[in-house]
Amino acid sequence: MLFDNPKRWLVIAVLVLVLGAAWILVSKAPPGGTTGGGIPAPHEGFLAPDFSLATASGSTITLSELRGRPLIINLWASWCTPCRAEMPAMESVYNQYKDQGFTILGVNVTSQDNPTKAAAFVEEMGLTFPILYDAQGEASRLYKSSALPTSFFVDKNGVIQRVVVGGPMSEALLRIRVEELLEIE
Repeated sequence: MLFDNPKRWLVIAVLVLVLGAAWILVSKAPPGGTTGGGIPAPHEGFLAPDFSLATASGSTITLSELRGRPLIINLWASWCTPCRAEMPAMESVYNQYKDQGFTILGVNVTSQDNPTKAAAFVEEMGLTFPILYDAQGEASRLYKSSALPTSFFVDKNGVIQRVVVGGPMSEALLRIRVEELLEIE
């Protein structure tokens, strides 16, 4: 009987819509309210935070200027044993795919490292991909670095597709992830 009258259905539907809209307005979180005002750690499906860092030669590389190229952002330090273990694989994968537009940005967490030791590490490993020096910890803060190495696999649109915290990563895993990046349109 209660629901036999179409006008009652209309009144109930309008009442539910009004109450629903009121609930949304009352319960919405303020901007930054879900992260304590901080920026959450970058993760899969989100745009990689932009940064500009210097190379050993003094030139500057800005991440957003590399848009259109798939890449890995690899945070590392010379004292990091897993970083040392994965660098030969990084170099090999870089050399295999660089002609397809792929690159690696090796970001030395210089704020936690010794610049002289970092340069010696690059020389010893024979690294040819771009090495950036994060002297002020800018990239470390942006990427909420909690462990080294940490690698962010970024597609050509600047979107993070994978995050690997810790290591070392094998060459096979690196190849699989890079090939996935190269296939993403």
